[in-house]
Amino acid sequence: MRRIVVLLLIAVCALVSLQAQVGSWQAYMSYHEPQQIAKGGNNLYVLASNSLYQYNLNDQSITTYDKITGLSDTYITHIAWNNDARKLIIIYQNSNIDLLDANGNITNIAALYKKSMTDDKTIDSLTIDGIYAYLYVRFAIIKVNMQRGEISDTYRPTHPQYPTSLPVLKTDDYDTNLPVVKTLQPGGPKYNYFYNMQFVGNRLYTVGGYFLSGAMDLHRPGTAQILQNDEWQILEDNLQTITGYSYLDNNCFAVDPFNENHIFVGGRCGLYEFLDGKLSKYYNKDNSPLKGAVDRGKQLDNSYILINGLKFDKNESLWILNSQADHVNLLELTKEGEWVDHYQQELTNENNIGLTGLSNMMIDSRGYLWFVNSNWEKPTVFCYDIWLDGLKSYYSYSVNGENYFTNQDGVSYNVSYINAISEDRDHNIWLGTAKGLFMIASDEVGQSKVTFQQIKVPRNDGSNFADYLMNGVNISCIAIDGGNRKWIGTNGNGVYLISADNMEQIYHFTTENSPLLSNNIESIAIDPTSGKVYFGTFNGLCSYVSDATEPAEEMEKDNVYAYPNPVEPGYTGLITVTGLSFDADVKILSPSGKLVSQGRSNGGTYTWDGCDLHGNRVVSGVYMVAVATSEGKSGVVSKIAIVR
Repeated sequence: MRRIVVLLLIAVCALVSLQAQVGSWQAYMSYHEPQQIAKGGNNLYVLASNSLYQYNLNDQSITTYDKITGLSDTYITHIAWNNDARKLIIIYQNSNIDLLDANGNITNIAALYKKSMTDDKTIDSLTIDGIYAYLYVRFAIIKVNMQRGEISDTYRPTHPQYPTSLPVLKTDDYDTNLPVVKTLQPGGPKYNYFYNMQFVGNRLYTVGGYFLSGAMDLHRPGTAQILQNDEWQILEDNLQTITGYSYLDNNCFAVDPFNENHIFVGGRCGLYEFLDGKLSKYYNKDNSPLKGAVDRGKQLDNSYILINGLKFDKNESLWILNSQADHVNLLELTKEGEWVDHYQQELTNENNIGLTGLSNMMIDSRGYLWFVNSNWEKPTVFCYDIWLDGLKSYYSYSVNGENYFTNQDGVSYNVSYINAISEDRDHNIWLGTAKGLFMIASDEVGQSKVTFQQIKVPRNDGSNFADYLMNGVNISCIAIDGGNRKWIGTNGNGVYLISADNMEQIYHFTTENSPLLSNNIESIAIDPTSGKVYFGTFNGLCSYVSDATEPAEEMEKDNVYAYPNPVEPGYTGLITVTGLSFDADVKILSPSGKLVSQGRSNGGTYTWDGCDLHGNRVVSGVYMVAVATSEGKSGVVSKIAIVR
């Protein structure tokens, strides 16, 4: 009878089971450009944009594969089907190897990848012979037994059994099946490049980069991609056929606050205006005040109009940074289409040429416009008062043209590159640099001089010592979540999550301990509604559902809910309560009114493990969620149905 009553109560509960569970991961790989096709039985295995998907010729179904759904790595360089072993071999750029059978089972062969050696382990090609795959590695030929899932032999050129007459890998499958593959739509973005990202409303706006990061030779194609409700929109690309100039290395964008389909994109080659996904205007040195970069005394053409910072203000004026230009650096494009020059002498070198890396524009809660010079020559933080046309330059001192940051203890750093700037909910300004993490306290913002503070984290080992938070870590990006926690991306060391009080490292995600696609993180963006955190990595885009969302200004009964609800038998994950105000007080009560869990929200979210205060799983029933503001006001009650 008790179970029947519970099931009846479930029928009147709000069902919110479609939301992603806290702690879950997702990858968003590109499958746009077919590179290799291998036919295995009734399946076509397609290597596209260095990712893998499978097309079933019988039922026309498509299965995509990525690190989160079972692959061992990212960035695939070669695939081949072995008819005798009935398996697909998958070769990664880093020499890791997977075997995929017809049932979707994956076996990893990591011996070559993990082997520590000075020889070049790059796998240039492979061939199939019987149950074996022969891998042409730059230092040897490696024989893989695909039936047993192991490396059988390694033949260096001096080996007496070095193979000299192996069969050539057939490429007929590509030519024969390419017409079919070109009609398939496995989904995903067009490009795996996500140098800069931001949520505006419920859309994730992205651009690919990568010119500013010292990787001048990458020359990524110009791209702007938008994700909404798991669907991708690609803004018109291949624009060189329209403009007559290169379209490469987009680093920044700005979305019209009154029209989400009106977007400006900047990068290496000028300023682009899009409306409804199509290019509406291209701005360069021929039709605007923008100027080309000056290199060794010569102004370059429209392929080098360096626009690395864009931001709309509340009056719908677009602010623009034009780097490395002669007597031009800070510009405003009004909503009426008029250009206003706000040239600042402090943004130039001794020859009146603009600084090289003017970037990372942000308007803070006070209305100040922030940006940085992200370059080893004069790394500087700038705070610009839009209304008074006043610019403040922040660094501690300069020696031989190199700027130094000095912390509260008098320790100085040549930061080289300032890669990120962000404001937290306490109105402090955070700086991510090549030498670590710094903070400008809220009460110093707008002052003529500031202290570049480093947070001290006590060791708590009885020594009375403390360490600077993330000192020496090369930080690439920062995002603040609804709980005022700091998500920090790095160059080479994955992602960190730091608590709101800055005293605790909550997570440190790397490719070794998580599904993260790369330890090189280019950008981080947070969906304020779902709490999903997106990581733009060197190998593509992935996301993690965190336990913090943007807090509600006021809690209302209809907006406070839990998921999954009902909690079905066998479910052992976290139960999430959302729609809460900042730092809300949450109590979970049993059907009899007994307290089983309590705590504070992270932003607008509270999570419960389904256990009581003693760590025991609670029994079936309808549990009450009583919530109130941090001041104890506006109590709201919700319900969670649990079935064991």
